[in-house]
Amino acid sequence: MSISTLSIPRSATSTRTLTVLGSTGSIGKSTLKIVRQHPDRFRIIALTAQNNVHELAQQAKEFHAVLAVIADERKLPELKAALSGTSTRCLGGKEALIEAARMDAELVMAAIVGAAGLPPALHAVQRGATLALANKECLVCAGNVFLQEMKRHSSTLIPVDSEHNAIFQIFDFDAPERVENIIITASGGPFRNTARSELMDVTPEQAIKHPNWSMGAKISVDSATLMNKGLEVIEAYYLFPIAKDQIDVIVHPESIIHSMVRYVDGSVLAQMGTPDMCTPIAYALAYPERITTGSSHLDLTKVGNLSFHTLDEDVFPAIRMARAALASEGTSPATLNAANEVAVEAFLKHRIRFTDIVPLIQQVLDALPAQPVSSLDEVVEADTKAREKAQQLIRA
Repeated sequence: MSISTLSIPRSATSTRTLTVLGSTGSIGKSTLKIVRQHPDRFRIIALTAQNNVHELAQQAKEFHAVLAVIADERKLPELKAALSGTSTRCLGGKEALIEAARMDAELVMAAIVGAAGLPPALHAVQRGATLALANKECLVCAGNVFLQEMKRHSSTLIPVDSEHNAIFQIFDFDAPERVENIIITASGGPFRNTARSELMDVTPEQAIKHPNWSMGAKISVDSATLMNKGLEVIEAYYLFPIAKDQIDVIVHPESIIHSMVRYVDGSVLAQMGTPDMCTPIAYALAYPERITTGSSHLDLTKVGNLSFHTLDEDVFPAIRMARAALASEGTSPATLNAANEVAVEAFLKHRIRFTDIVPLIQQVLDALPAQPVSSLDEVVEADTKAREKAQQLIRA
């Protein structure tokens, strides 16, 4: 099961209602940057944040949001005070995130980082919304469950990750049998040229300094371990009608080609652009049309050279680990993701070393064999068990 393209007929001047789940994060802020450039095309319905009251309140005022939600319910009084005198309704807590997702917005940007973004995104799908998906975990943790709900409720999904968005643009959905494989590109992260012996002393500050992309701390660490590419392999399997062995990953340090599709006749189509998330975000927001982004245009004469290297999965075992989890299916991808979230948070808080992240995840996977999954509750249970096991191993 996988997504398929669905036309969204409307005039070039129509206004789309939009909810942004995770509006104060990197993707959320870039989304609002696009909205700011096209005020006649988008109207904000709801905005949500984890705990950044100040920025959420500013956004709600600027865009006249109908609803503002702070996931950390303890900060709800502060949000209400900040939005006193406005027409914006304020709510707090996890259930409020779901209420935001269920509001009547045509398009929902799912940009909450981690497994926490799964329930609200699923509720948006269940009311038939068009989902611009920036949250890998929805498909990584609950791929078949999520896609079954999409089919049941006639929801449309447009991937926002630069790699999957690139593939979405060039994949022949009408004749997938003509596709030989898809090729996901990886910058290699900040440590692609670092000796393994030097990685033990890597600091969080070093790990979040990505050479090409501006991202949040968690995603930046995933890029440093290349776990992000492992998660993208799993996500790609559910997004596109391909087999598990038709997904390749290569290192492309310049991050100009965002991904490629190789066809059976030997042709390779590539989607290119500057490393700026505003481009795939704008594509998802305006699909099937295209709108300006304010991003700098790609000038290949200035880029000079594009280089590509084979990815050594012995050096970056996170990808091999993700492939194994995908092969096991069931709860394994959710276990992998949950253990990774706990491990990355522990590293950012200086509780474990950078080189402990991947081995810790493997320990959790070894301790929790794959179980069948047929519901979101089973996914949540697997996620909880993996987090508990990871925390236990960190304390040991």
